[in-house]
Amino acid sequence: MSATAATGLRAVRMGEQSVALTAGSSGSTYVESVLPLGDYPRSMIDWLRRWAAEAPERVFIADRGEDGEWRKVTYAQALQKARSIAQSILDRKLSAERPIVVLSGNSVEHALIALGAMMAGVPFAPVSPAYSLVSKDHAKLRHIFSLLTPGLVFAADGRPFEAALRAVMTDEIGLVVARHPVGGLSSDSFDSMVATTATDAVDAADAAVSPDQPAKFLFTSGSTGMPKAVVNTQRMMTSNQRMIASAMAFLTDGPPVLVDWLPWNHTAGGNHNFGIALSNGGTLYIDDGAPTPGGIEKTVRNLTEIAPTIYFNVPKGYEMLTEHLARNAALRERFYSRVKLLQYAGASLAKHVWDALESLAVKTIGERVMIITGYGSTETAPFAFTTTWPVNQPGEVGLPAPELKIKLVPNAEKLEVRLKGPSITPGYWRQPDKTAECFDEEGYYMIGDALRFVDPEDVSKGFMFDGRVTEDFKLSTGTWVNMAGVRSAIVSGFAPYVRDVVLTGLDRNHIGALLFLDVDATLRLAPEVAVADEKHLAHHPAVLLHFQDKLDALAKRSTGSSTLVARVIILDSPPAIDAHEITDKGSINQRAVMQTRAKLVEDLYLDPAPRHVLVANRKG
Repeated sequence: MSATAATGLRAVRMGEQSVALTAGSSGSTYVESVLPLGDYPRSMIDWLRRWAAEAPERVFIADRGEDGEWRKVTYAQALQKARSIAQSILDRKLSAERPIVVLSGNSVEHALIALGAMMAGVPFAPVSPAYSLVSKDHAKLRHIFSLLTPGLVFAADGRPFEAALRAVMTDEIGLVVARHPVGGLSSDSFDSMVATTATDAVDAADAAVSPDQPAKFLFTSGSTGMPKAVVNTQRMMTSNQRMIASAMAFLTDGPPVLVDWLPWNHTAGGNHNFGIALSNGGTLYIDDGAPTPGGIEKTVRNLTEIAPTIYFNVPKGYEMLTEHLARNAALRERFYSRVKLLQYAGASLAKHVWDALESLAVKTIGERVMIITGYGSTETAPFAFTTTWPVNQPGEVGLPAPELKIKLVPNAEKLEVRLKGPSITPGYWRQPDKTAECFDEEGYYMIGDALRFVDPEDVSKGFMFDGRVTEDFKLSTGTWVNMAGVRSAIVSGFAPYVRDVVLTGLDRNHIGALLFLDVDATLRLAPEVAVADEKHLAHHPAVLLHFQDKLDALAKRSTGSSTLVARVIILDSPPAIDAHEITDKGSINQRAVMQTRAKLVEDLYLDPAPRHVLVANRKG
């Protein structure tokens, strides 16, 4: 559609979507867009050169400096600085065998290092700061360094990364810091890289970059918790941006403006959002906030100053933002002044948050703003599915992008989705066994998820996310439990007090659940508890009483043993990254939690139930 025409919805030009279905062997179904993708550049750097020529004075990237003011870099400045950095990289004889590792988070320097690396044809790997700053044993960071054998490490500020650097640095690895070098570790300054005089060797190296060579490595955790390096090629990223623009057609109507905190060590922030700004000649203001009690205040400040034209966040971020939008008129008016689309990812958006975003928009500008989600993964660059129409329920992921081929394979009670196309990774760096495990005999990437038709009689209505194919389990009665559905019901039923859920019940006689608290929200039930005292909070009488009421209400809505959550335990400690219970993305590793907390899992099935186990009551 050329523009949304729904009543009461702000107009936004969205692209067309149309697919065809083909029946395959063994019950498989193939789904493919009938629309052409069109041309896309050889390299992301081609876009940098384009906008440096067409809009040299336009701001490309900005962040908050140590003085709190915006540090802005134009397209012309970004190109010039990237060329100098590329020359420095070439001088160091770096390569895919000796790539660049970036330890620190989003910043102007990080952006320029990335651009310089791509220009030099040397892969870079943005690594989750949590592996350096949260982990105590640095096991995952050691694993990453062993896998990549980096030739250069960058950290914007050396001080917080000192312990991590001392754990992994060797004499063969160079170190660059922008501020506060670490005593005893030899390092160069970022300014010295930028001061390097670029030569024709930079342009020759850039011209030699092929679309299918690795541009970057992004890490994703498997069931063991040890990260795998997903190869991201130039073709993956450039074709993916073309796919995004085919769906969000308004992006090409004028330079988009983003205010975004999503970390660049994840594909959503580092590929999707960074790429939207670069490919469309837009401006990316790096939000130094986060969806935390302290971080949200920074986000509010940034959004009060800068009005985005498109906005991305995770559901928790939107939940916290709506609370400020409701009571801060200046923020509300600025935020809704020109935003054309709101997109969420990472989890389902709770109905009360969805309703708040829409009602606040109507209150402020007299119309709603379209809210959508998408579907993809690190291995898909990430954009694979989206809607180009307003949706009325969480979980709708729409239709696949042009040039993506989709294969739906019957798997137990579900349809497993597999993907093939120019934006799909060729595999995992230096792990051929892991690569082989993730592709089927036809070369389709096996993402491990399931989809279902919104309307089996009309594919144009798109697909619903239907959970992981390996997560569903049977009770001892033989009854199947839909993991995604039950988990979503718990999170929704206990909102906003539960951050995540681990379900139990495989070969047992009922469903149990371990609940990770949203501590900040739960403190409202027991404000006298110290902020950091999660142990006391989980056992506080007011919290237990409230959770019992929520559990009973959820039980009364259940339709049988496949949806009845019979018992729960409120966990009194957060998931541990060193125990592999949580990934750097914040997602829960179900298997690791159940292994680490095996005694609590058994407590869910003891008779009589221990005192710390809440038992559902369907009566009354």
